[in-house]
Amino acid sequence: MSLNDTPRSERVHIALFGMRNAGKSSIINAITNQETAIVSEVKGTTTDPVYKAMEILPIGPCVLIDTAGLDDEGELGELRKKKTLEVLNKTNIALVVIDSSTGLTSQDKFIIQQVKAKKIPVIAVLNKMDITLVNDEFTEDIKKQLDIPIVFVSSTTKKGIKELKDKIISMTTVEEEKFKILGDLIRPGDFVVLVTPIDKAAPKGRLILPQQQTIRDILESDAIAIVTKEHELKETLENLGKKPSLVITDSQVFLKVAADTPKDIPMTSFSILFARYKGDLVELIKGVKAVEKLKDGDKVLVSEGCTHHQQSDDIGRVKIPRWLRQITGKQLIFEYTSGVTFTEDVKKYALIIHCGACMLNRAAMLNRIDAAKEFSVPMVNYGILIAYVQGILDRALEPFPLAKMLWEEE
Repeated sequence: MSLNDTPRSERVHIALFGMRNAGKSSIINAITNQETAIVSEVKGTTTDPVYKAMEILPIGPCVLIDTAGLDDEGELGELRKKKTLEVLNKTNIALVVIDSSTGLTSQDKFIIQQVKAKKIPVIAVLNKMDITLVNDEFTEDIKKQLDIPIVFVSSTTKKGIKELKDKIISMTTVEEEKFKILGDLIRPGDFVVLVTPIDKAAPKGRLILPQQQTIRDILESDAIAIVTKEHELKETLENLGKKPSLVITDSQVFLKVAADTPKDIPMTSFSILFARYKGDLVELIKGVKAVEKLKDGDKVLVSEGCTHHQQSDDIGRVKIPRWLRQITGKQLIFEYTSGVTFTEDVKKYALIIHCGACMLNRAAMLNRIDAAKEFSVPMVNYGILIAYVQGILDRALEPFPLAKMLWEEE
């Protein structure tokens, strides 16, 4: 990925759902004005979800997701439908594509119900209007059956595609101000020191995604980013000539950074910033309190939002299990998931430990948190847990007064 590319996790996810041959792929091609998706008269051309990154102004970077038909058949068809429904967990806007020549189906009604249940903005897209007789009676009948916004289009003639884009734009919630990484914590001209270890786990030739995105957020806030390694932090702070407003560290060097950062300088980690940016910091703080309640035989899920080559001292599969066993003194059973796979059996776990979610969009991470909350299963992320086991969570939460107050409550 180029450093100029917007990561998929930072794009608005617009997913298309509907029956086979309703025209989902054709609509993607019409919106993008490219032959992005394979189109065929053969039912079931789209199998696994297909992702297409693009820009829709003024929304900005988006990703369009083409999904398999809801009426897919057979054993493989059921698996494809399952994959289609999983896409809902990361969807920001849903387009339910309906073949106007056949009308509304039970599957269309089902997916609309699922979308509404997840409180996802939804648009009904009546496609193939070039071959359907449209009159007032037809329009009124569709409106009576659907209590969601409707756009009439023809992916063949492109009629209605501009209106569809306009409707998508109008329904997109701009959450830029609320969900900055740290822009609300700093002021123009502030110094922010970023501690970024360069070790065998660091990708060759580049910074990891949370570090890149944090630097970008600092620059967009008209502040000054100073990047250093953990062994140079003390010297960096001494030579700045101005006290930084914040020190942000990789969680794996928390203790050294805490020791080398004067007490009057707030300090936190990239992972804790992302707990707030991608998820729910308050809920994840509640989750860490469950560590002291763990018992022998409890199952703990360690879940990562991406897949990567496992190192000999891997943070998720080696260090965290070791720290938890040491601090609790309990015989715990650890299970692991990575990438788009989360878990279908949340309730069997006593605790879920999640990564910083830099490769997931906010909707996907909140869906995972909600799934845990539904079964009263505590969830925490790497950075919060590491600060806790190293005894410095109080300090790491100083930039977030409400979260710190919650942590300090008895």
